[in-house]
Amino acid sequence: MKEKIEINIKGEYIELFKLLKFAGLVNDGSEAKMLIENGEVLYNSEIETRKRKKVYSGDVVILENTLLYVKKEEK
Repeated sequence: MKEKIEINIKGEYIELFKLLKFAGLVNDGSEAKMLIENGEVLYNSEIETRKRKKVYSGDVVILENTLLYVKKEEK
């Protein structure tokens, strides 16, 4: 069973490695980049290896047993 976390972003998008850090799934940006480079992160059900991939509202990111649902913060 995957843990589901909703992440609210302020801007139009957030870069993938920053999202993992913001969600608290990694200790720092270098750990996030390593996991992404190693193909351990799924972006909308596909393996994503681009660290700076832009993640928008409605996108889903999965790392291990955690599912991140990205949503634009409402004003």
